[in-house]
Amino acid sequence: MTTDKAYKAARRLRKQMSLPEVLLWRLLRKSSPPIRRQHPIGNYVLDFYCPAAKLVIEVDGFAHDTGDRPERDEARDAWLRAQDLRVEHLAARDVLRDPVGCAEAILRLCQADPQRL
Repeated sequence: MTTDKAYKAARRLRKQMSLPEVLLWRLLRKSSPPIRRQHPIGNYVLDFYCPAAKLVIEVDGFAHDTGDRPERDEARDAWLRAQDLRVEHLAARDVLRDPVGCAEAILRLCQADPQRL
């Protein structure tokens, strides 16, 4: 069950997306299957989510390497996987370098058979 806190955070984060997230969203917003941005689930807000593929895409900048963030990310990923979701991470620098290539990779993952991955 998604918490009210996560819903409110998702609304706020949609207005404050990072540059790599904005670049991807411009390319993914009309995709098929549909992809959602800043999607709340449980206590978390996912950068991108493809419900049809049960796929979570996280765009990780340098902040994900500092402090307790690696442990928090690991716990979050474990919880998401326990919900039967696939979790993939993209480095923000890769998105900045090649947003089209990253968007195409995401779309391939969304269209792939989860049983074969």
